Amino acid sequence: MNIILFSKKAKKSSCINLGKDKLLLILAFFMVILPASVMYAGYEMGKSYADNQVLPDNWEAEMLRHRDELSETTRTARENMNALAVRLGDLQAHTVRLNALGRRLTEKASLEKGEFNFTKPPAQGGPENESQVLSEMEVPDFLASLDELAAQLDDREQQLRVMEAFFMGRELEGEVFPAGRPITKGWISSYYGMRVDPFTGLQAMHKGVDLAGKNGSEVIASAAGVITWAGERYGYGQLIEINHGNGYVTRYGHNSKILVQTGDEVEKGQPIALMGSSGRSTGPHVHYEVIKNGRVVDPIKYINAAR
Repeated sequence: MNIILFSKKAKKSSCINLGKDKLLLILAFFMVILPASVMYAGYEMGKSYADNQVLPDNWEAEMLRHRDELSETTRTARENMNALAVRLGDLQAHTVRLNALGRRLTEKASLEKGEFNFTKPPAQGGPENESQVLSEMEVPDFLASLDELAAQLDDREQQLRVMEAFFMGRELEGEVFPAGRPITKGWISSYYGMRVDPFTGLQAMHKGVDLAGKNGSEVIASAAGVITWAGERYGYGQLIEINHGNGYVTRYGHNSKILVQTGDEVEKGQPIALMGSSGRSTGPHVHYEVIKNGRVVDPIKYINAAR
C-alpha cells in the first residue's frame, strides 16, 4: 500500500510505502490499543473521582458525631446545673425553717435580744494562717460539701425540734397544771382541813378551800381541761368538774349560773360560772377542790403556785 504526501512549501510530493505488516500494526493500534487505553484511562479517572468522594463523606459523619457529643455534653451540664439549683433551693428553704424555729425558741427561752440573732450569720474570726494553702474547689468536692451541709442542717433541725417539744411540753404542763385562784376578785373564807361545820357546829373535814366574793362575779378555770360535770350535785349545789389530765381534777361548787356544758373544752382563765350560794352554803362563794390521782389534796399550794 502506497501513501502519497503533498507539501505546499516544498511544492513536491513524497510517497510512503506501507507493507502488509505495517498496515496491520497501524490497524491494531487504532482498533485495539487506542480504545483499550481510553477505557483504562476512563476507569482510573472514575476510580480517582470515587476516592475523592469518600473523604467528604467521612468528614461529614465525623462532624455529625462531634455535634452529637457536644449536644449530649451540653444537656448533661444543663441537667447538673438544674439539679444544683434545686438542691440549693432546698437548702435555702431548710435554712428559712431553721431560722424561724430558732427565733421561736429564742422567744420561748426568754433570751436577751441579740444573743441569738437568726437573721444574721454567726460571728466568726481569727488570724490568717500564713501556711494555709488556698486551692480551687473541684466539682465533686463542692457536691460533697453540699451533702455535708444538708446533713448538718437535718441534725440541727432535729435538735431544735426536740427543744421546741420540751418547751411546748413545759408550756402545756403549765396550762393543765392547776395554779392560781379560781376567781378574779375575792378572798379566802375557809381553808382545807378540819374545821367547825357552820351548819352543825361539829368538827368536820373540809375538803376544799372557800373563796368568797360578790354574788354573780366570775368563776374561772384554774387550768385547761374538759368539763366532766356541769349541773346540780348534792351538797355542792351547781357544780362544775374539770378533768385536766395527768391525774388532775378540779371542782367548783355553789355557783349561781353555769356557763359551760359537759364535754366542753376550756382554757386556763376561762370563765366557767358565776359565783353564788347554791347548795349547802351560807353566802356567795366558790368551794374549790383539787383532786390528784383520785385523792383530794390541799388546794392552797396550787393557789399559791401562780404567785
